[in-house]
Amino acid sequence: MSKVNQVKLKNQSKLKSTQILAEIAIFTALATVLSMIKFYPMPQGGAVTLASMVPIILLSLRRGPKVGIVTGILYGTIQFMLELYVIDPFQVVFEYIGGFAVLGFAAFFPNKPVFGSTLAITCKFLVHLIAGAVWWAPIYAPSSSNPIIYSTIYNGSYLLPELVISGIVVYLLYKRNVLKAYL
Repeated sequence: MSKVNQVKLKNQSKLKSTQILAEIAIFTALATVLSMIKFYPMPQGGAVTLASMVPIILLSLRRGPKVGIVTGILYGTIQFMLELYVIDPFQVVFEYIGGFAVLGFAAFFPNKPVFGSTLAITCKFLVHLIAGAVWWAPIYAPSSSNPIIYSTIYNGSYLLPELVISGIVVYLLYKRNVLKAYL
């Protein structure tokens, strides 16, 4: 078997490993529990939590973007089932599946975990900004307001603090060499 085919087989079986599946389950459960510790819940969804995105980001840094994105999708599906904010099926797929899948993007910068975390949460913000402007602003924004500005303010009001909290946690874990030992 050629070296290229061996690499393909290794990458294809990555999600089939019992250890990786167990890590996905544990980190998704941890993220879900942390998401329930809300400092500031928003009226139409979203909240400032106790670093609920950090477990998904850490698993992404540990196992790569494929595992991180799959874990984000699983976590987003669970968040959807817990929150049930639905306007349209496309909104559900875009906001819950896409909005949480992008947390796996942290894996593209394994040697810069704080930057990777910032990128992932910024991508999540952009997904929710678009969803807010398309689906939520027409319902909740005052008729005279710009939907993009409304969505930016709404989503920024909880995702910016969430970014700061997550960035601090990832930074502290990195400085304590917890990430180096784990990765």
